Amino acid sequence: MSDKKTLPSWDVLAKHEVFPEANHDEIARLNFLTHLNVHLSANVLPGVRVAYEREVKPAFTKEHGREPQSRHEIREAMLHNKYFQIWSGLRRNTMEMRHQAARSQVLRQIESITEKVSALSNANSHNIELDDSISIPNNVGSVDIHCQPGCYYTEYFKDDVTVAASYDLGLFVTTAGLLGTLSDGGGQAIGKWLKDDHSDFKPKRILDLGCTIGHNAVPLAQAFPDAEVIAIDVARPSLRYAHARAAALGVNNIKFVQANAEDLSQYEDGSFDLITTSMFLHESSHIAMPKVLKTIHRLLAPKGLMLHLEQPQYEGMDLYQQFIRDWDTYFNNEPYWGPMHELNLKEMFTKSGFNGQDMFDVGLVSLVDEKIFGKREKGDAGEDYGRAPVWNAYGVWKK
Repeated sequence: MSDKKTLPSWDVLAKHEVFPEANHDEIARLNFLTHLNVHLSANVLPGVRVAYEREVKPAFTKEHGREPQSRHEIREAMLHNKYFQIWSGLRRNTMEMRHQAARSQVLRQIESITEKVSALSNANSHNIELDDSISIPNNVGSVDIHCQPGCYYTEYFKDDVTVAASYDLGLFVTTAGLLGTLSDGGGQAIGKWLKDDHSDFKPKRILDLGCTIGHNAVPLAQAFPDAEVIAIDVARPSLRYAHARAAALGVNNIKFVQANAEDLSQYEDGSFDLITTSMFLHESSHIAMPKVLKTIHRLLAPKGLMLHLEQPQYEGMDLYQQFIRDWDTYFNNEPYWGPMHELNLKEMFTKSGFNGQDMFDVGLVSLVDEKIFGKREKGDAGEDYGRAPVWNAYGVWKK
């Protein structure tokens, strides 16, 4: 596999107190899967477009008397192409192998990890709030998102954090390290953008929705140390691990709360200055998302900011690019990915109470240690198999 950049070893990840340990063979296995992901994105994926342009598109045009008119027509046609089948099968298998590798690594030491998490949680019990009455919403519980066994919420025993620890150690494999040594490049990017472009904005109360292991909420708490940060999720194992992880990193101005973002009636109207999500909207259904957005509008204070970190919307993309991005919808257990990315977000925000015409869209590049990972620019192979290591942040300031 010849790629333009030499990837650092998985072992460069920061070893906070609850991070799973790895032996030689486990590191080698994770590095192999990381390099395979990069190889697929940098060297194999371009051939999918060649196959489409030279074989599939001409055949479709000949049969139908016109070119494909939607990403769905392209997908149906490409399903029969051998090159696409090979690339797609390998990509799916790398994801499944990532989870198998991470899961086995965690399970061999889960007792030790659980003890560390419990010790940190007991010492910082005021910063976590679990609620047995919270149920898993259908859009989360209907599928193992990202092919992760048990998704983010399954508990196998009392105080379990298996799925969360597996997620923490496996992110490097999928993103080729583009999220940095703590997999927190997204949250760091938001914090830096606010500091650089909106230096007068000093939120006193921050809400992060769908926090999983807190890897994007923690950098916000660090960027605004005088702020109170509340990070919510429905997944108990993720919250336990996130709480212990934050404590291990010395971050104490963040509270982890088990709650459903569709209904946060425990918080008063206008009680937050900044409300964020990171790669959360595309895991929300058309039923859940309007409820979440209306909740955000209610909770956000005047002159407060709503900011969603996401991959770009499909509008304005050529049909092939829409098709290739839509792979996650059909083959990566992300059923809401495509439907979300074709939405008119301005209309969605307007229906939720915001002025959708005030929506802005800014590109944020993941922050990483360039000495370790090298300089990453827009367009480099990386996160999500060849997409640039950059997100679109969709935001609205509440009037």
